[in-house]
Amino acid sequence: MTALDTLPPSDGRPELVVLRAIKLGDLLVAVPALRAIRRAFPDHRISLATTAWLAPVVDLVPAVDVHLAQQGFDHPIHVPTGVTDVAINLHGAGQESEGLVAALGARRVIGHNGPDGPAWIDGPVNERERWVRLLEAHGIPGDPDDVAIDRPAEPPVVDGAAVVHVGAFHGARHWPVDRFAEVVRGLQERGHHVVLTGGSADVERATAVAEAAGLAPEAVLAGVLELQPFAAVVAAARLVVTVDTGAAHLASAYAIPSVVLFGPAPPESWGPPASGPHVVLTDASVRRGDVFSEEPDPAILAVHAADVLGAVDGLGVVAPGARARSGGGL
Repeated sequence: MTALDTLPPSDGRPELVVLRAIKLGDLLVAVPALRAIRRAFPDHRISLATTAWLAPVVDLVPAVDVHLAQQGFDHPIHVPTGVTDVAINLHGAGQESEGLVAALGARRVIGHNGPDGPAWIDGPVNERERWVRLLEAHGIPGDPDDVAIDRPAEPPVVDGAAVVHVGAFHGARHWPVDRFAEVVRGLQERGHHVVLTGGSADVERATAVAEAAGLAPEAVLAGVLELQPFAAVVAAARLVVTVDTGAAHLASAYAIPSVVLFGPAPPESWGPPASGPHVVLTDASVRRGDVFSEEPDPAILAVHAADVLGAVDGLGVVAPGARARSGGGL
């Protein structure tokens, strides 16, 4: 699916426009709400106004028909005024997002404010539950654990790997290179084929981890994979170890066992579904909470490699031909 600058000509269906213009993890926690919207409005054409570079992942969300490129609040949603039947604000409850949605002139508006909308909760609340709660206040049922997205059509470049995702947008979520390397060595000792993922800004960190752990250079996939190939690798993984970032939400979307390290953000808001094979590691008692800091948050630094490897063993994730260690569930 290509991110479009303007709404394409009508295909005869009533128009429904959803605003959610942030990053990968933000998109994926909105999937339960998007799936609920699709069920509630099966005859509408659903357009999602979100960040243009997310197009490869938007293409994997079956609830979405049209991707409108929306770079934050820098410009209006490119839909002519008055053609929208239903407009839904899954972005927030502030004046900026509400103004963008109101400008559509929709027959029906679904958001937090107004006579039917629930009050916005400022404290920790699970983000999947936040958006499902919004819809339910407007009479639309949903399931906050309904996180599944489609798998990419192209086969993964590596199948059955232990994916260790070393990247994050801000330093507050960075975990030390030497601890990642210790985890990689431990996974290799357990018989796993390990690959390192991350964005283009994470190549140096991934390379340092690979060198410290004795991984071959071809195991470094950071900066190599576009979004859909990255999603395909996660969907085919045996295990994902990651900090709190989009990789963790992809693991949830594909029900891949994961160990997720949390720093500044509370797992109560951004953690994986409780029903999935996932373990969260953090120390809330020392959390500083500055998500934009370039210094690692004490909550993530409180997690050590032995904690991660213990969580892997506790999940019972074993490599082909290997025997489960003590604490494994297989």
